[in-house]
Amino acid sequence: MELITILIMSIIILITLVIILKLNRKNMKLIKQTGYDKKLNEITNCLPENKKICKEILSILKNENVNIKEDNGNKQASLYIVASNTILIANIKDTFTRVQTIAHECIHSIQDKYLLWSNFIFSNIYLLYYFIITILTLFNKISMPNIHAIILVMMSMLLFFIRSYIETDAMTRARFLAKEYMLGNTDKISKENINVIVENLDKLNSVGIKFYNLTILANYLIKVIIYCVIAMI
Repeated sequence: MELITILIMSIIILITLVIILKLNRKNMKLIKQTGYDKKLNEITNCLPENKKICKEILSILKNENVNIKEDNGNKQASLYIVASNTILIANIKDTFTRVQTIAHECIHSIQDKYLLWSNFIFSNIYLLYYFIITILTLFNKISMPNIHAIILVMMSMLLFFIRSYIETDAMTRARFLAKEYMLGNTDKISKENINVIVENLDKLNSVGIKFYNLTILANYLIKVIIYCVIAMI
């Protein structure tokens, strides 16, 4: 009974949040169209290449001891790796949001290391725990899967709170840091064009921040849903 309750509630929470946050097809289309707008991309093409932008933003933050690596492959997700103090910049040269994306990762590098390490350690423990209980449940080696489902929900709530706080903080501040960086490069980009870029970043962020947080939560709830289904089979 507990498994069915957890399963149904997880699905209801996801559907409710999608409706409340208005994350419909229209808004998703807006993100895609705006993010790859050719005219907006042309405006930011005058700015330096990504690695140089990253170095200059880190200089603004007075945190220049960070390793910077570029991925020229097909990866679209940039990230900050706390274990090696490294910013990995994905292949984002064809989008005007690249300055904000790089600023986002630079902000991660100055966030509370206790929070960043907590997220790193707990995330790995969570994934290991999920893998173990899923395999054991599949082979009928767990007699009370409902207890593990509840533990999984509790761990998901903890990790969502930590991850959401870290990401929302970086996403919110990145817009202002990106603007500060561009205002320091008015020899390359005009103030008028900076205002155009920032206006469109605000348009994306109004939907994107909500969508990203929902994505984080969905990743945890989907694991809970999958485990409950496996346990009930």
